[in-house]
Amino acid sequence: MPNPCRPNRSGYKRPFNLALLALMAGVSPHAIARAAGSTQTDGRKPAATHAAQGAAPAPVKQATRDEAIVVEAKRRNQMQVSSGGQLGVLGNKKGIDVPFNIRSYNASLILNQQSQTLGQVLENDPSVRTTYGYGNFSEMFIIRGFQVYGDDVAINGLYGITPRQLVSPQLYDQVQVLNGASAFLNGAAPGGSAIGGNINLMFKHATDAPITRLTGDYTSSAMGGGSVDVGRRFGTDHAFGARINVAGMDGTDSIAHERRHSVAVGGDFDWHDDRTRVSLDMNFQNQGVNWGRPAIFLGADVTHVPRPVSPGANFGQPWTYNDLNYIFGMLNVEHDLSKHVTLYAAFGGLSGHEQGNYQVLTVNDASTGDSTNGNLYVPYVQTNKSTRGGVRAHFATGPVKHEINAGGSALWEESDSAYAYAWPYSSTNLYHPVYTGAPDQTLTGGNVANPQQISGTRLYSLFFSDTMSFFDNRVALTGGFRYQNLMVAGFDYNAPGRGARNADYDQGAITPVVGLVVHPTRQTSIYFNRIEGLSQGPTASGNVVNLGQVFPPYRSVQYEVGAKYDIGRFAASLAFYQISQPNSYTAAYGTSGQYIFTVDGMQRNRGAELNVNGELMPGLRFNGGATLIDADLRRTAGGLQNGHSAIGVPNYSINANIEYDLPFLRGGTITGRVVNTGKQWVNTANTLHLPVWTRFDLGARYTFVTAHKPVTLRFGVDNVGNARYWASAYGGYLLEGLPRTYKFSFTTDF
Repeated sequence: MPNPCRPNRSGYKRPFNLALLALMAGVSPHAIARAAGSTQTDGRKPAATHAAQGAAPAPVKQATRDEAIVVEAKRRNQMQVSSGGQLGVLGNKKGIDVPFNIRSYNASLILNQQSQTLGQVLENDPSVRTTYGYGNFSEMFIIRGFQVYGDDVAINGLYGITPRQLVSPQLYDQVQVLNGASAFLNGAAPGGSAIGGNINLMFKHATDAPITRLTGDYTSSAMGGGSVDVGRRFGTDHAFGARINVAGMDGTDSIAHERRHSVAVGGDFDWHDDRTRVSLDMNFQNQGVNWGRPAIFLGADVTHVPRPVSPGANFGQPWTYNDLNYIFGMLNVEHDLSKHVTLYAAFGGLSGHEQGNYQVLTVNDASTGDSTNGNLYVPYVQTNKSTRGGVRAHFATGPVKHEINAGGSALWEESDSAYAYAWPYSSTNLYHPVYTGAPDQTLTGGNVANPQQISGTRLYSLFFSDTMSFFDNRVALTGGFRYQNLMVAGFDYNAPGRGARNADYDQGAITPVVGLVVHPTRQTSIYFNRIEGLSQGPTASGNVVNLGQVFPPYRSVQYEVGAKYDIGRFAASLAFYQISQPNSYTAAYGTSGQYIFTVDGMQRNRGAELNVNGELMPGLRFNGGATLIDADLRRTAGGLQNGHSAIGVPNYSINANIEYDLPFLRGGTITGRVVNTGKQWVNTANTLHLPVWTRFDLGARYTFVTAHKPVTLRFGVDNVGNARYWASAYGGYLLEGLPRTYKFSFTTDF
């Protein structure tokens, strides 16, 4: 059933379904038409009303107008998860038409759930779990049992231009999740991850309707913030657009003593005519954490998993912090040579400056909580440039329709860093922390005052694909390949200047793709794909004895088959897959209390995924699903761990998000979410594991009108039961779940 509010190709809304709006508002369609000024579909202003000519409006008409505003504002605030998104070289596609599993979470969901990081947005996805990076506070995402580093989150299909540790979601119109390998679609990920899936962000841009939106928010225990979102279109046919977003927060969050701050500023500009489309996005982001609660490691002699501390307790040290600054942006250009041929190009860049004093807490006795504190100060400077260009052509050869994609991409990345730490480690306790001052860091690598280059990455690729459609588009076959060349260099921390190379490889690979989609009906499809993943090898990071070691690149092969159902207001998909890659993790280094980053054997994941989203019945919306994963280790050293399960991969996960519009309170909506995660192994020997955990979230929002302007109030409670649990064991370290957290916000549109 078509959505009466969905924009058509010209950008204007289709004729509004007055009967539907009348039913929702409880008034007659004629009253709404009069209150809305007899909405016209050509974008022109309606004829002057009696009120405009000086006559006082009737009270009933004014009340009806406000009711219509409430209904419209309420619709804009609905949870929306769409099937489809940006598929790299294939462009923007509907989910039901492609042989891949992709969905998009929109800006209204981000706003209404009061998400402050990218990880909080992805708490809605049953196939994604979030943890921290090694020894720091950066978010890392697990899709199909494999990690996605912040370095490997894309923006509009372009790698290398996303802030690599924490992302402020207020700048983005969509957060898109692609499940599965994507080397052909997006190229090799520069950070060496994104084998099991890909996360892609889409910037906000000006819409046809003007936007002036003010939001204020509060998070327990004492963190406040807000945002301003302004968008306008100008000129003939609204050819020019501008969207400005400013967001920030500061204060103590729900973990004792942990303080967070962030500032995000985005300027997004675009222009179009009948044949050309240009957009320019420029952004600044600063985020930081002080006295953060870290993940914990288990000593080599620990025989059982320690019980989690009180959910709001902080065993971190007061001297821990990070401060992350990024300037990033991109330019996109598209030009139609004809109605069949389009040229496109994208250029992006990022300049990042990070510094942080991080804690590595190792528990040596799980019963008593006796632990040691490691520490590591790291300055990090990153300069990236990324580009993509190509041609997309549509034509027919007899009864067969073709969509040809051809082009290339390139990425240049340079990282400068150093480190300092203290030895020996100090003593503390997981359950009764011993807080100390910042330690004297006498052992260094590189120049911490002026970091030198430690790595350089050059990624070049060429791609070609042909999607052939048969039988009135009921069957589509995609075949293609990408040739990828990876040139990676590592440099010694302690050598002067640029230093001596300690890692160097220059390798090329061809990653093919085959995908098939069959439409039994227009609302259903069955699909299959064989696609490969290709990644730069991981680099040892954190407080490890082989810090900076660069491992060789690796490739993986994925097979996937699935089915989809999509009627617009409701969509569902079911997928079965197999994918594998080398297994990497951090392990204890003898009995010294130190750690080593290692790659050992092959991890083969098989699984099933169910995703459901949309309107189950009028006023009731659902988003969620379930995943099952069997993550086996193979080809391990000496065969000792063969057949064991991989570290930190839950055997199942379930998410369910519900919104219900209250029939007795116009503008009122209640929300709920449940997140359930299965057993996770902590070590490759499979002698330690995390138990199943479940978290419940509740919330409500109310939209009303004041001075003929819509206002939305929101209140939410995450982890209502204040459950105490270890959320993740990925990488071999434990991350505790957040405590009960209260959130309040208001939004008004001017």
